[in-house]
Amino acid sequence: MSELRLDTVSVGTLREASLLVGSGAVVCISGASGSGKSRLLRAVADLEPHDGRVYLDGTEQASLPAHEWRKRVVMIPADSQWWFDEVGAHFAEDARHTMPAALGFPPGVMDWPVSRLSSGERQRLALWRALAMAPEALLLDEPTANLDEDMTGAVEAWLLDEIRRRNLAVLWVAHDQGQIRRVANHHYRISGSQLECVNGSH
Repeated sequence: MSELRLDTVSVGTLREASLLVGSGAVVCISGASGSGKSRLLRAVADLEPHDGRVYLDGTEQASLPAHEWRKRVVMIPADSQWWFDEVGAHFAEDARHTMPAALGFPPGVMDWPVSRLSSGERQRLALWRALAMAPEALLLDEPTANLDEDMTGAVEAWLLDEIRRRNLAVLWVAHDQGQIRRVANHHYRISGSQLECVNGSH
């Protein structure tokens, strides 16, 4: 069971944002381009200086070395990073052989060069790479932005199943209102310097 809590977090122009993400729940964050959605995720991941406090199951972010925190609270940025030439070099052995069918890859994808991957393929692989790390919380920055409608639906369904099965606390930056309605337990919007609660859906 995991619970992620933001207590008066300020980063960039966003001031004193507070929210709670329960175990197995998705909280979506929306807002205009440049409003600070990605910076907020980076602050929660301890990748950007910020004021206020962030907790995971009562453990304060500041009490752990950053690399330890980021093993537990994993961010998947909109533009994922790849360090090796071959896809499989980014995955532990067991994760190479348990690629979920929902992600739509053929056998042998782990042998592909990273340079072959489209932006959408990189997004899907980055999601699997993150889940294979067995995190307690996920920070998703528009994880389906480069996918077509059918693949978006497949990835959403797979992600929601994994989130609930693993009891992950998830902050999900999204701009598509239809997606927010489908995936969010709660929806917050950045408006000016404030984080406003829009609604709690299902």
